[in-house]
Amino acid sequence: MVYFPAVLVSLIALPVAFATRQFNVTVGANNQLLYDPPFIHANEGDIVNFIFNPKNHTVTQSAFETPCVPLYGGYDSGFVPVDAGAPPKTRWFRVPHASAPIWFHCQQTGHCGQGMVFAINPPAEPSPKSFSAFRNLAIATNGTRPSASYSAPAASPTPMDHKIIVGADGKLEYTPANIKAKIYDTVTFEFRPKNHTVTQSSFESPCKSLAESTYGYQIGFKSGFMPVAADATKFPTFTVKVMDDKPIWGYCGQVNHCALGMVFAINAPETGPNTLGAFLDAAKKTAKTTAN
Repeated sequence: MVYFPAVLVSLIALPVAFATRQFNVTVGANNQLLYDPPFIHANEGDIVNFIFNPKNHTVTQSAFETPCVPLYGGYDSGFVPVDAGAPPKTRWFRVPHASAPIWFHCQQTGHCGQGMVFAINPPAEPSPKSFSAFRNLAIATNGTRPSASYSAPAASPTPMDHKIIVGADGKLEYTPANIKAKIYDTVTFEFRPKNHTVTQSSFESPCKSLAESTYGYQIGFKSGFMPVAADATKFPTFTVKVMDDKPIWGYCGQVNHCALGMVFAINAPETGPNTLGAFLDAAKKTAKTTAN
């Protein structure tokens, strides 16, 4: 029997553990308003190379419900003009997670409404959120927000400021942990003694900053550490402005605080799979060992 040193075995296994795949997706080849292939199934960390052909297209992230509307804070290649006869241009995208579908469209006038959309990890047919359902919705709305099923979220006539206390009475909590805010409202976090942060994350990665979990494609807010003395009478604050009605998730980046349940949400759903309780449970399942 041959025995391999443990270090050698680890080195042999290393390429498998860190292997990533690359996918090539052509954009507008042969003057067609298509991404080819129209969807892929990829793992977290995989690379998608968008290869732009002549004319002028984009790869712009959207949401399933509004296929032709840019997702606030989402990925956007910007317009990539390519002259006829010129070599293609490439823009790459690193897949930030594989836990939910990621939807895209072309922002050029009329292209999305003609079905120029793309997806990463869409559910299989006959799911109501399959790729074909996404494409059909884009065509049905003709590149605009769906008039029958979509109504723009209401903005506050007079924006309000909501207060969340961070670490009150020495507890690893945000109080309240979830608030309902309207567009253009502000949320002011007031820090109490010890040293905490207010760091935006995602539902899929509760204890990673949004910038980290999306490989920099979305930045998110981050207060940095806010040390407060035990005898302080004035408390530092950090304010966030609400720009849409989508849920906002966040956590404390101090070592182990997120894994101990120090998380918060703005506009978290009260029912369904993405509630504050589900977010809290996911945070507690992490093993946080470093500060963010």
